[in-house]
Amino acid sequence: MRSLYFRVFVITIYTITLSSLLGFVVSNMYYHWKLKPYNDVKLSGIAGHIREFVQRNPELLQSYLQNAADLGYQLYLYGEDGTGTFYGGAFRRPELPQAVVDEVLEGGQYHGVAGFPSHLLITGYFRNSLENSVGLPLEAGDKRYALFLRPDVSLQFGELRVFFAMILVLSILFSIPYFLLSTRYLVQPITFLTEATKRIAQGDFNLRLPTRRKDEIGQLASHFQIMSSQLERSDKARKEFVANVSHEIHSPLASIQGFADTLLQDELDHEQRLYYAGIIGQEARHLTALSRQLLLLSKLDHDKQAIAKTLFSVKTQLRQSLKLLDWQLTEKGLAVRMQIPADLNVFGDEVLLMQVWSNLLSNAVKHIAEGRSIEVKAYEENGWTSVHISDNGNGIPEEQLPYIFDRFYRGDGARQRGAGSTGLGLSIVWEIIKLHGGEIKVQSSVGKGTAFLVRLPKINKTTGRSSNS
Repeated sequence: MRSLYFRVFVITIYTITLSSLLGFVVSNMYYHWKLKPYNDVKLSGIAGHIREFVQRNPELLQSYLQNAADLGYQLYLYGEDGTGTFYGGAFRRPELPQAVVDEVLEGGQYHGVAGFPSHLLITGYFRNSLENSVGLPLEAGDKRYALFLRPDVSLQFGELRVFFAMILVLSILFSIPYFLLSTRYLVQPITFLTEATKRIAQGDFNLRLPTRRKDEIGQLASHFQIMSSQLERSDKARKEFVANVSHEIHSPLASIQGFADTLLQDELDHEQRLYYAGIIGQEARHLTALSRQLLLLSKLDHDKQAIAKTLFSVKTQLRQSLKLLDWQLTEKGLAVRMQIPADLNVFGDEVLLMQVWSNLLSNAVKHIAEGRSIEVKAYEENGWTSVHISDNGNGIPEEQLPYIFDRFYRGDGARQRGAGSTGLGLSIVWEIIKLHGGEIKVQSSVGKGTAFLVRLPKINKTTGRSSNS
């Protein structure tokens, strides 16, 4: 398999080659379009000066043409007697149609440079052929000639061509090591990221990537490291969740199994059988509540679009939640004060939000001493519907507040299930509020009580959607 390092290097060389070819083609097109006519006019002018001098000094014809050839021109002189003489460097293609020669000899002009065929990959300027020249008639004394002229490129630009060829070759040779190093610099972070993905796949999240670069590669490495940290936290949370679920299921199952075996003993009296059967029923109800809440959490995690939002009365729903707790309130002699406008509505899933109020109110009832009170308030503010549930119970220690919404967290530290708690109630509340685009806050002081504030976005009457969504 070809490495990315090799691919980048090949693409770089390919790009340079293609760019050079395109540059040559465009330059050649510019020569044929713009420079070729100009070059033809210039050479015709030079041939005209030669003709004027020779016509004034016919005896200097041969020496003057030789001097012109030494100065960097290729010349062909054809006489009316049918003889032709070349001066200067040899033409690679010395053939020229006889009709062209006869036409110039009879007084016409030949513009072979301007009329040279245009080819994308053939540079007309360097085409060393007699056809690529200019021709003028010339008279020396009583003799007529046809003079053809073009620049001797090898003589005029020979050293310059070698110079530029050397620049091109050395540039390529010096560029190859640079390309190798620069490609390695570009590819090396990708190699690190590839190795990092392998380590993450193997469960190793302890990564250190080069994040000091300020370009896209550096940003990618930085985001990849952040992703790795988040995956590590998610993996740790998943393992803790599995361990907690195993613990929560194992304990009641062990109790059910133990007391069921005890019930099989013949020497037990009726009261003992009732006692053990009651414990088995209590543990079975705990397992039922646990499974029901785990299913709800799973639904909230994986089916976030399944909530059915409607507009309903906050006051009516909170009263229903309190009715479900009526016997507990009466048993502990708790007072409930409610301040909720009758026309205050909330836009959300009625079933899920009922779960929120039930969890918050039942927690308040469980953790408050007899004879104390619970206060429930609801109001509108800045596009939000706010529900405030507070009590004057024992409160929550400050060091426990950051963890109360974690799954299976219990503030008592001993993980007792005597009160029937699964440690998932506030986690469910958190997930439901988050699904509704709202927020929940808690304030508590030991010995003074606890207050939960739930804020939900109001419905927009024109769009039918939450005003803060």
